Amino acid sequence: MLIDTHTHLDDARYNDDREAMIARAREAGVEAFLTIGCDLATSQAAVALATQYPFVYASIGVHPHEVKHIGDAWYDEFRQLAKSKKVVAYGEIGLDYHYNHSSPKEQRERFREQIQLARELRLPVIIHTREAQEDTIAILKEENASEIGGVFHCFSGDAWLAKDALDLGFYLSFSGILTFPNAAMLRDIAKNTPLNRVLIETDCPYLTPVPYRGKRNEPAYVSQVAQQLASVHGLPLNDVAKQTSKNAKQLFKIA
Repeated sequence: MLIDTHTHLDDARYNDDREAMIARAREAGVEAFLTIGCDLATSQAAVALATQYPFVYASIGVHPHEVKHIGDAWYDEFRQLAKSKKVVAYGEIGLDYHYNHSSPKEQRERFREQIQLARELRLPVIIHTREAQEDTIAILKEENASEIGGVFHCFSGDAWLAKDALDLGFYLSFSGILTFPNAAMLRDIAKNTPLNRVLIETDCPYLTPVPYRGKRNEPAYVSQVAQQLASVHGLPLNDVAKQTSKNAKQLFKIA
């Protein structure tokens, strides 16, 4: 059985067939999903979906693109949402200097605030970082994020970032990018990452894996990520499924 640790099940692209899409994933062996908040509204939607399905769990938080929109009451709203037992993580949070939809300065300030809130709530953090490796690692260290742990989601960084993340006690989560023809370096990093520090995800509806490129991504396709991971480690698929699911259950404290 597989666990897709990063989905956006509330995305409007699923509005016409969400039930069927979830059923397909279950039939494909996905035993649990995390659906991720990127702002207050999507965090509320994530908790609502997690409440609706016993095998869906939620993460709450504000994506670096959206931190410029944080309102005065948002953090109190997150505190209320976190009272749900289905909320198992805080994120996705971090830094993204590629697009700078929010200014780098504000991203750094809000990243610190959200790590502090995650520590208050005792929730592991889900990290988004793009072209911001040094600042991301520095802030995680300065804010003692290793006390709560977490995961670098959709990992596509270099070997140095992988080492820094693992040294902090964080997990690396690999997505459909691992299956892309031009991802040889990433496959090498995955091969050299201890399997007990690895999670898998789709980040659906984004980053559809081979052989489904060009289609909308969905949780059933996390099996392609697991198969690629099994290939680079030279292990049976079942071994990878068991270990990555065990890792997810340990990090997010889910049954």
